[in-house]
Amino acid sequence: MTILPDRHAAVTRPVIRAYNRYGRRAGEWLTGYAARGGRVYCGAGCSACCNMPVRVSLAEALVTLEALTPAQVSGMADHARAVLDNARTAHSDEEYVLTHRTEVGFCPLLDRATGACTAYEVRPTRCRDTFSAFPAVYCAVGTLESMNDRERARYHRDVARTPGTDGEWHFIAPLEHLSEPVWTAAARAMQDAWGLQVWGDFWVLTTLAGNAAFMQEVESGQARRAWDIARQQKLAHRMVLEIG
Repeated sequence: MTILPDRHAAVTRPVIRAYNRYGRRAGEWLTGYAARGGRVYCGAGCSACCNMPVRVSLAEALVTLEALTPAQVSGMADHARAVLDNARTAHSDEEYVLTHRTEVGFCPLLDRATGACTAYEVRPTRCRDTFSAFPAVYCAVGTLESMNDRERARYHRDVARTPGTDGEWHFIAPLEHLSEPVWTAAARAMQDAWGLQVWGDFWVLTTLAGNAAFMQEVESGQARRAWDIARQQKLAHRMVLEIG
């Protein structure tokens, strides 16, 4: 991945370095997993999880934003508005996730025709470390929710027997654990550079990252003022934005 010189390098470069380290470590782990008979079902064109909410740091959002075209930026902003509408109307975290998947829909960076991410090299951590040990149908919205008690019990038995899972869900837990240094690098870089941290929804933060007034307040360590700017942009909600 190319490291681009920019005013946010103090927070983006540590994240990019951590992405690269994660890529190497994950690749090594996957090689060993395959040698032990393990199987990962994720691959090119598989996009069943691309309508899930994605939590990121503002540092990660800046990495993504720097690589987007104006059309992609516009699409991210439209998606962010839909995310906010969902956050305002959802009555619980569970409802928020479900309606994100069914109503907010797929990430605008996804090419629906091919199932490919159009910003793959700058995708955030959560998109990098989510791997499934089961076929894509188990990642699709509605599959787990529609299971009856017998089907759910069988699913959990199969998960428990599958190496690499946490014993409860079909995602590969060690690859998520290996990504934790990326979160740590992002947190430290933001704290060192700005004296505060910003976390939240991927599309909301990528949109706010392109707002000069918002970024000016963040860079000055002004959490309350940054929140006010986000509120003026109608992108402030406790479920999708944390500044502090």
